[in-house]
Amino acid sequence: MPKSRVRRKVAFTPPPTKSPAKLHSRAWVAPVMLALFLIGLLWIVTFYVTGAEYPIGDIGNWNIAIGFALIAAGFVVATQWR
Repeated sequence: MPKSRVRRKVAFTPPPTKSPAKLHSRAWVAPVMLALFLIGLLWIVTFYVTGAEYPIGDIGNWNIAIGFALIAAGFVVATQWR
């Protein structure tokens, strides 16, 4: 019986190496994020310290919602930070 041919294996070539991805944030992300956090916090603190008279006295407890909205906007901007 004839002997079957031996298959030659192709030499392994590793896939090309990728350069590491750049994980740099834009320069404005961190300052805007911190500013939104601080403004929201100061808005709420001012509302409580002044007895609901400031920052906008006519809207009452909606001042708390504005403060939390500013803080939430800071978290939205924080998603862009790397």
